[in-house]
Amino acid sequence: MTSLNGLPLWEDEDLPVEDLLFFEVSWEVTNKVGGIYTVIQTKARITADEWGENYFLMGPYFEHNVKTQVEICEPLNPAIKKAVETMKGQGCQVFFGRWLIEGSPYVVLFDIASAAWNLDRWKGEFWDASNIGIPFQDREANDAVIFGSLTAWFLKEISSQIDDKPNIIAHFHEWQAGVGIILTRFRKLPVATIFTTHATLLGRYLCAANIDFYNNLDQFDIDKEAGERQIYHRYCMERASVHCAHVFTTVSQITATEAEHVLKRSADVVTPNGLNIKKFSATHEFQNLHIMYKARIQEFIRGHFYGHLDFSLEKTLFFFIAGRYEFSNKGADIFLEALSRLNFLLRVHKSDTTVVVFFIMPAKTNNFNVETLKGQAVRKQLWDTAQSVKEKFGKKLYDALLRGEIPDLNKILDRDDITIMKRAIFATQRQTLPPVTTHNMLDDSNDPILNTIRRIGLFNNRTDRVKVILHPEFLSSASPLLPMDYEEFVRGCHLGVFPSYYEPWGYTPAECTVMGIPSVTTNLSGFGCFMQEHVADPAAYGIYIVDRRFRSPDESCNQLTQFLYGFCQQSRRQRIIQRNRTERLSDLLDWRYLGRYYMHARHLALSRAFPEKFEMEPSAPPKTEGFRLVRLQIEDSAMRKESKSYSFRTQEWKGELEYYDHTDCGFKSDLGRMLM
Repeated sequence: MTSLNGLPLWEDEDLPVEDLLFFEVSWEVTNKVGGIYTVIQTKARITADEWGENYFLMGPYFEHNVKTQVEICEPLNPAIKKAVETMKGQGCQVFFGRWLIEGSPYVVLFDIASAAWNLDRWKGEFWDASNIGIPFQDREANDAVIFGSLTAWFLKEISSQIDDKPNIIAHFHEWQAGVGIILTRFRKLPVATIFTTHATLLGRYLCAANIDFYNNLDQFDIDKEAGERQIYHRYCMERASVHCAHVFTTVSQITATEAEHVLKRSADVVTPNGLNIKKFSATHEFQNLHIMYKARIQEFIRGHFYGHLDFSLEKTLFFFIAGRYEFSNKGADIFLEALSRLNFLLRVHKSDTTVVVFFIMPAKTNNFNVETLKGQAVRKQLWDTAQSVKEKFGKKLYDALLRGEIPDLNKILDRDDITIMKRAIFATQRQTLPPVTTHNMLDDSNDPILNTIRRIGLFNNRTDRVKVILHPEFLSSASPLLPMDYEEFVRGCHLGVFPSYYEPWGYTPAECTVMGIPSVTTNLSGFGCFMQEHVADPAAYGIYIVDRRFRSPDESCNQLTQFLYGFCQQSRRQRIIQRNRTERLSDLLDWRYLGRYYMHARHLALSRAFPEKFEMEPSAPPKTEGFRLVRLQIEDSAMRKESKSYSFRTQEWKGELEYYDHTDCGFKSDLGRMLM
């Protein structure tokens, strides 16, 4: 059974890769900043399989990254070797090696600092090429000019050594690499160029300002908006890169629509982001992995909530949200509002289900919270005490059985054992509530998540059925608090919630999907739109899509609450069935399927850059409407019963929310009244 089982066939003529050189340029080659790093890292294997020794990645040199990720070596290609030596001879540090990831692609890394003495001259050349001026105080833009100039210089050295073959393709990602594409076209280098935008600069800024972005795309004064946010020069760099490329691509249809209005060019190809499914898929073992990692999360919960652990961990669900700390763009605002409403519903129904919600979003902190560390120490002490008493109990029981006696269980524990256990119980008493955050925040009073928690009153009280934990740091297996890597943590949770307002693709729900974990996304994320295209009934497969485009914020919040409450109502068997369904969707996200769109972009770029050599116009990628996973049938009586009662339950909780809004319960939504 192949990974692409059941997916549509797509016949396309293979490129003569032996006569081509392919360069992929990004600021995030060997340098993890955001999602582009994941795109390039996971795609490297299929690209290296296709191109072999003719595939090269170009990025910035950072010593701490290179030491752990790159094996320095000498280039075998004579043209590459001569270009590296030429640039080194003129005072620029260039490093060549293999990136130690799957596929082991070659990388060419430029030391930005070593070439900074050329900045003023290169700024002048960039002005001559584009009439775009770069402010001296914008270090990131200055670095982009240096990086782009080095990239264009390197491509010039390569192309000057080639008469007819091989031809060169250069694929640039995001505006930080865009200067290279502008200078390449300005100097008329014989290079087929592709530019991919993973998110527009202005779009990210506007959405963070709580503007109704998508419904007013055609009404913005783009130049004015960029100027007011002091990013006009960056916007011009991005827009010029888009228009200089032979082929322009975006990662989703929603971003293509955005780019058409903001960057004034329609995308030639939409290239959805994929994953290396072999790395994430656990086949038949993924359910066992869920149980194993869930147990490790439960150990953390035992310590964090010591003294207040009056809820059953077997009836506790773990939800989480993760990503960059963009409060409104990532949907943390609407998620917290929905959690408050969910807490009310669970309390009104006297539900025995408890929901523990993790916010994994890095922020500025001093260090770990003392109370949190103490909780883990108390848990360990209790465990050690229990093991000690158990060992003594077991030895006495063993000795009695050897003598052929049934021991008196009332006397098998002596006074010292009882004293030790009482002291352990007293040690678990606490006068304060379990902490909301695991770290000491640098700017606690102005933190948007903490301020919202204070407003809605989710303080981890005993009566709350929804508990909140803010972990303002990326997860690590070396952490003394929650020693788990991100992948392990995701596998141990029950639901990932990502109700983003601005999410050009959305790797977090995609990673949940390939690991068999249901997730919540929106129709404003590339992933959500992709799933709506490919799957007839996404919710049946564990992909809950919140409508944030055609509904008001309050209606979207109520829809999210409905999804969360419905998930809490599921039995354990129903959740297992749903995880099986979710894992089936991993085929759709495999690079062996989605990589075809990048192949198509390369074909298109060659046919436009070298029409005399590549006369064929590549066939367009298949329309995704031609392949849709069918609507699932109810698989067992429990699911059928759940389906029949769903409509009644929805009406029931709607009425309760209306009551909640009219009562003085200490909660008043900033999103408006609950108009159902």
